[in-house]
Amino acid sequence: MKAIILAAGYGTRLNRDLQSQTTVELRPLLGTPKPLLPVGPRPLISHWMAAVEEDGGAIDAVYVVTNDLYYERFQDWAKEFKLVQVLNDGTRRNEERLGAIACLQLAIDKFNINDHILVIGGDTLFYDDFSLSDVITKFVELQKTNCDSNLVLSYLCKDEETTKFGILEVDENFKVTAFKEKPSSTQTTSRRACPCFYVYSKNTIPLIAKFLQEKQNTPLEEKDAPGNFLSWVHTRKPVFAQHISGRFDVGNLPSYIDCNKYFQKRQDTTA
Repeated sequence: MKAIILAAGYGTRLNRDLQSQTTVELRPLLGTPKPLLPVGPRPLISHWMAAVEEDGGAIDAVYVVTNDLYYERFQDWAKEFKLVQVLNDGTRRNEERLGAIACLQLAIDKFNINDHILVIGGDTLFYDDFSLSDVITKFVELQKTNCDSNLVLSYLCKDEETTKFGILEVDENFKVTAFKEKPSSTQTTSRRACPCFYVYSKNTIPLIAKFLQEKQNTPLEEKDAPGNFLSWVHTRKPVFAQHISGRFDVGNLPSYIDCNKYFQKRQDTTA
């Protein structure tokens, strides 16, 4: 299995928040790509590398897709990890961004990937009861039944939070029956928020290019949010959901502060 970490965003909301900050300890973070922000004892993205290493070898390569503005910084970070290769999407401004799904295809083409892939949002972390090994074990079980099967995660959100997230609807077997992008609480009875963390089977990989071809003349937003591909693909390939307790989505300064405090406290209690 290969892992692709999507890290080509520009952190516009977070940088806007940091520009208005007068707190001395936060100001140096201005201009830091979100995956490289310090979270507890290590950069955010390094928590994922720790999970990969703890899993014991199911993932044999990690590809990080970033932009030209941050490429050298990710290259410096990657020197610590033998499994990591960094890919430059060639853009330097938010207005030039390719979109998450196009970045995913860029990595697939560049590295000739013909394997299952784990897709991870570079600004996402989960609570400390999350186990990457459990996710991979579940995916392997699904593959034994149907080699077309894919696996995504979900956690329960509050009624008022549905408009912030992609929401999954599932049947009694946790098979995804619908995906709604930021619906109101009256548009769905589900409260299963879906983070950017997907395990796609190698049989699903060719559909990413097909999706992009269909969407080539649509606005960038259609190709940017990774949930748009999930919404499209679940009607073509089986997708199942696995429950987790919660996640951090580092989109702005308050969410970063909450995430950092959580992992700092975790470090302090395990020290």
